[in-house]
Formats: sequence, structure tokens, C-alpha cells
Amino acid sequence: MLRLYMDPISTTCRPILMFAEEAGITLEPVLISLMNNEQMSADFIAINPAHAIPVLDHDGFILTESSTILKYLADLHGSPAYPADIKARARVNEAMDWFNTGFYGAFGRGYVYPQVIDFFIWPTPEQQEAALERALMLAKDRFAQLEGRLALNGRFVCGETITLADYFGACLVSLGELVGFSLAPWPNVQAWMARMQTRPAWGNTHAAFNGWVAHCRSGN
Repeated sequence: MLRLYMDPISTTCRPILMFAEEAGITLEPVLISLMNNEQMSADFIAINPAHAIPVLDHDGFILTESSTILKYLADLHGSPAYPADIKARARVNEAMDWFNTGFYGAFGRGYVYPQVIDFFIWPTPEQQEAALERALMLAKDRFAQLEGRLALNGRFVCGETITLADYFGACLVSLGELVGFSLAPWPNVQAWMARMQTRPAWGNTHAAFNGWVAHCRSGN
């Protein structure tokens, strides 16, 4: 049995939910509400001392970290989204590492979250303004890198066919919707996101996130 501790609003849970649905992988979802701080409960910390989701429990084998869980599920089911060829796989790993470190740090944690999550807001307006300005500068550089990668590689991040890097990266890029961030300066990124948003599982797996977007954009 594959049990996934998750919250459908979570940036790092959505790629797993989307990939699993499209790959025909059955997961038993266990809701851990981030809004209610359920990740800090003693019962959940006993499962993951890092008190973070997602967590995959495969018959008692516990895995954390979104990128790792995606790769494990893909290997478990022989998905072509995580190619067996060593060089092609290395390209996917490279892209996922880049999204998870440089991109997510600058854009998600640095720019978006301080505008929508209280925990990330800086103590003073002056600090907030300076931090957002620097994060935006870094984020724009990361988007320029992604634009170049897509120009070089084609329809998807690692070539003409979808891989785990696309599932993972698109959910990180979608964070910009929370703050009305425009992708217009990067047409390749914009076209790639349009392709990802027409995927069969995008609507189902982004319903809760879209509700968060609507809440943020309404100013409530």
C-alpha cells in the first residue's frame, strides 16, 4: 500500500498527486492540514521528525522529500517520465535539483511566500521591501535560465517528452499565481506552463491551490 501524507494546497505535494494520477498510481491520501499546523502534531512528527509534507509510507518504508518520492514512484511503476538511460536520467536529476534549490529558494521562499504566508514575512516593512527586491532580482535570473533551457531543449524541460522535472518544476512556477506574477517576459516558460496546465490531471490536483490563489487575489 502506498500512503501519502499530504495537503493538496502544498507546493511540494501537488507534483506527486499530479504525476500519480497521470501514471495510474493509486495512493491512499492522508490529509495533513498545513493551515491547521497538523504537521506539528506529535503523531506526525513521530513519522517525520522534520515535520514536513509530503511523506510516503510504502508498507512501512518511509520516504520524505517531494523529488525523492517522485523518483521512487516512477521507478516502482517503470514510468518513462524518469528514463532508464543513465544520461537522460542525469538530465532529469539535474533539472529537479536546480528547481529544488536555486529556483525554489529565490522565487518561492524568497519572493512569493513572504507575500502570502505570515511565517515568511520580514519583521519590518523596510526589511520586507529590501528582501523582496533582492529575491525578485534573483528570481528573474532563474526565470531567464529556465527560458534558455526550454529554448535549447524543446517542449519540455528535458526535451520533447514530459519528465518528472516538468511535474515538479511547473508546480513551483505556478506559485507566481498567488501574487499575480506575469510570465510574459519569458515566452518559452509561458508556453511550457500552458502545456502543463492542459495536462489531464492539472485541474484535479490544483483545485485546492486555485482556491488559495482566489483568496490571495481577492485581498482577503
